Amino acid sequence: MAGARLRHMLAALGAAALLALVPLLNASSYLLGVLTVGLIYALWAASWDFMSGLTGRENFGHGLFIGAGAYTAGFLNTLMGVNPWWSLPAGVLVAVGFSLVMGFPTLRLRGPYFALAMLSAAAIMQRLALIFWEVTGGEEGISGITPLILAPRPFYYFVLATVIFSCSVLIYLAHSPRGLILRAIRGDEASCQAAGINVTFYKVGALAVSAAFAGLGGALYAHYQQQISPSLFAVATSITVIIMVYVGGIGTIYGSIGGAIGLTLLTEMLRGFGEYRLWVYTLILIFILFFAPRGLIAPLYQRLVGVRR
Repeated sequence: MAGARLRHMLAALGAAALLALVPLLNASSYLLGVLTVGLIYALWAASWDFMSGLTGRENFGHGLFIGAGAYTAGFLNTLMGVNPWWSLPAGVLVAVGFSLVMGFPTLRLRGPYFALAMLSAAAIMQRLALIFWEVTGGEEGISGITPLILAPRPFYYFVLATVIFSCSVLIYLAHSPRGLILRAIRGDEASCQAAGINVTFYKVGALAVSAAFAGLGGALYAHYQQQISPSLFAVATSITVIIMVYVGGIGTIYGSIGGAIGLTLLTEMLRGFGEYRLWVYTLILIFILFFAPRGLIAPLYQRLVGVRR
């Protein structure tokens, strides 16, 4: 057990060191920008995986929390003139608030009601952002958001440190006794209830943790892009995150991180195919999901490191 943890730690440190060395080995601002976006997507994917991957209750509206964090950052900075650093905790709190409002009534139900409710909530928020265009900017969104850090390289390192810390917390929680309860709920919810476990409390708690880190990622995204739009609430955002999790390896957290960074880099590498890029990307995804149903990154990592999931 101690040996497995040591190998996990060494592998994690090696991956973090590699990402930290990229700006020093390659001074391209383009690559740095792609990796920064990939790290933010990694935070979104890991946060989705914590709730849906562990409990088995799939969230088709993760964009609700991402957009909530991003728009909170945009409103505070552009409309109220608040220091941009305050938008990070504010985005977390607003996203958690949305999770509690949505989680308590829907996570008590069996079946697809939670997934459909989250999908509907994200779609409604996207529509509201278009209706109240005087405040939200409509389709153009909010622009002129102040970056947290002006220089691209320090911003990259800040995002990298934030993602490392956040994902370490998620992995720790996933392997804690509470994380084991979440996995037990995925396996047999009825037996957990019969054992006296407050299943709804744990599912809502998992959703709140998931929303907190998604909101944090949304705020980071807003200050990096310096512009946000209602597309963050769109179903496409949530589906993109879910695909990254499945490609990486659902229920592992670290697989989601690798899947997000890998697919972000893949998207940029396929730009040379022009109008055929989407076709090629789709074929690659189908190939991966068909021949590697457990994901691509997590099983490969487990084999290389020599540890079990």
